Amino acid sequence: MAPDWITSDAPVPYPTALAEMEARVASILDGTAREALWLLEHPPLYTAGTSADPADLREPDRFPVFEARRGGQYTYHGPGQRVVYCMLDVGARGRDVRAFVETLEHWVIAALAEFGLTGEIRPGRVGVWIARPDKPPLPDGTPREDKIAAIGIRLRRWVSFHGISINVEPDLSHFDGIVPCGISGHGVTSLVDLGLPVTMEDLDSALQRTCPWITTEA
Repeated sequence: MAPDWITSDAPVPYPTALAEMEARVASILDGTAREALWLLEHPPLYTAGTSADPADLREPDRFPVFEARRGGQYTYHGPGQRVVYCMLDVGARGRDVRAFVETLEHWVIAALAEFGLTGEIRPGRVGVWIARPDKPPLPDGTPREDKIAAIGIRLRRWVSFHGISINVEPDLSHFDGIVPCGISGHGVTSLVDLGLPVTMEDLDSALQRTCPWITTEA
């Protein structure tokens, strides 16, 4: 059965989102709810994944900081960033966590391609990256890349939650309070930062067109 496609129009506080995800996952596990893909935005905040290094939190008093208990390190969420929480039965999809994460990455890449943008993945770096030949290389000569989407999931009895965040038009200076995903040198970017006049609704439509799972409006 197809997952529900849910969109929240107003920013959702992070504790509220966690509680909603926990409840939905519990209902999926007991068979009383369908899988769901939840599209939302958060107020400005930082989250710490299970691999977060406290030294990567540069400005702990800038925004609220939440323990996310998902995979990954520190990341930022805020207005202008599309968050997609994926509450899906990974057990029914082969019980291959790496393959599931790769499916999420390729979903983002396919959605970005709808706007003529080439997203790329890198070994050892979860998420989606944009090559920036227009920017000077790093001091060691490494070509510059900017991150446009982060991915971090958690599983409970093979049902996933947390998921994807894609930068549409967030305030990129808000990322300065952390070392995003623990990666120094490379930066972050957004669709609008790259000169693409994309709205949240445009991205939502692209995500739905390219979604690897058939979805329905909730």
